[in-house]
Amino acid sequence: MSRAGRRAERLADAADARLPVVAGGALLRKAFPHHWSFFLGELALYSLLVLLLTGVWLTFFFEPEMREVVYAGSYAPLRGVRMSAAFDSTLRISFDVRGGLLMRQTHHWAALVFVAAIGLHLLRIFFTGAFRRPRELNWVIGLTLFVLSLAEGFAGYSLPDDLLSGTGLRIAQGIMMSIPVVGTYVAFFAFGGEFPGEDIITRLYPLHVLLLPGALIALVTVHLILVFHLKHTQWRGPGRSNRNVRGKPLIPQFTATSTGLSLAVFGVLVLLSGIAQVNPVWMYGPYRADLVSTGSQPDWYVGFLEGALRLVPPWETNIAGHTVMWNVLLPAVVLPGLLFAVLYAYPFVEQRLTGERLREQHLCDRPRERPVRTGLGVAGTVFYGVLLVAGGNDIIAYAFRISVDALTWVLRIALVVAPVLAFLVTRWVCRALTAAERERLAEGVPTGDIRQTVTGGYESGTEPVETFRTGAPRRPLTGARTGTPIRTHRAPERRDR
Repeated sequence: MSRAGRRAERLADAADARLPVVAGGALLRKAFPHHWSFFLGELALYSLLVLLLTGVWLTFFFEPEMREVVYAGSYAPLRGVRMSAAFDSTLRISFDVRGGLLMRQTHHWAALVFVAAIGLHLLRIFFTGAFRRPRELNWVIGLTLFVLSLAEGFAGYSLPDDLLSGTGLRIAQGIMMSIPVVGTYVAFFAFGGEFPGEDIITRLYPLHVLLLPGALIALVTVHLILVFHLKHTQWRGPGRSNRNVRGKPLIPQFTATSTGLSLAVFGVLVLLSGIAQVNPVWMYGPYRADLVSTGSQPDWYVGFLEGALRLVPPWETNIAGHTVMWNVLLPAVVLPGLLFAVLYAYPFVEQRLTGERLREQHLCDRPRERPVRTGLGVAGTVFYGVLLVAGGNDIIAYAFRISVDALTWVLRIALVVAPVLAFLVTRWVCRALTAAERERLAEGVPTGDIRQTVTGGYESGTEPVETFRTGAPRRPLTGARTGTPIRTHRAPERRDR
């Protein structure tokens, strides 16, 4: 090549370096580990996309007003009944708008799956230690997304102004009133006066369709940017370290897999909406302050608050003429505040206690290798499960024909004892699994052959371990019987940066 040609080539390379062409190419080749647990976050993302699409469609027909109207729609049992304009428009969407009921149910199912996917994604991150340096900020963002999704779900659940959601708003008003000093002012501001007021639906609507979705989209965007910037965590394995990522490149393999997942999520949500009825508001009727829906149960993600309210005894204290309702304040304000404060602080506390706060960690832990952390996670899950069961203690007592008071006392004791037992048992199981795995690596896998030794005794034959679970240790160990190194099986895997 001539001197002029080489000079032109150098100028072209310099121009590419100034433009985002090179960075874009590297981005397209970015590797993503391929494991089912890493797709929980994408499940939440695609559920959010369904929520946004169906939510925009529903805003064309919903009227967020509490003015009283007389129903004259297609649902005969409620004709002539006085109700709010919000409930009237919900019935119109369900029975008079073509495809309206399907869109309503798809929106509701997507909300349930969205919160569940975020919760499972957070559990995966917690149990594998993916919250450690340098991903503490992403843990905080993910936890904030979970809190916002709870608020968004409750706001949307309350908008139809039916008897079930109105009962939930009544409970929310009681929680606001339980806050010392400022509780009355907070409740009056939210409801626009004495309950039920005339403004709560009107104020929840912009919160549900504008403010909270905007915050969710913004945080999801920052979360994805950090995932790309910090690179993805991965399980331990041959050729994997804190300095590389092995998996499928973004284009085309990972994109194809992710696109298939998105289509599956859309299809399953629509299928559920067509065959599994959820939130049939016409069966509850419009909200009336003098009525309470029998056997009312909230959506699962706020069921733990309902359970906490039912388990705390009726404790009240009069201080200087003011009544402090401990039976509402403790389970509905103090308990959730402490719970999320612990979750926000946990990554920083664990890393300080273990001395890992100055080291970057890009490889996932297996839960059995961190028995204390895994025990704490299982204990917290059991604690949440007991509260969730307590939220339906009346339904359970009725179905099994047992005393609701006796069941409540059993659940109160279980709320204290069950998490402790879960922690101890989980820690023991984790240590036992780790010890069994080390013994298996050191001694090999029994073949079933029995041979006699020169001294007249008998011993079983073993062979080297050649199959491994995801993330399991594969380092060569010295055989206890033969003194020869145990061979390890290394599955061929493609490396993509």
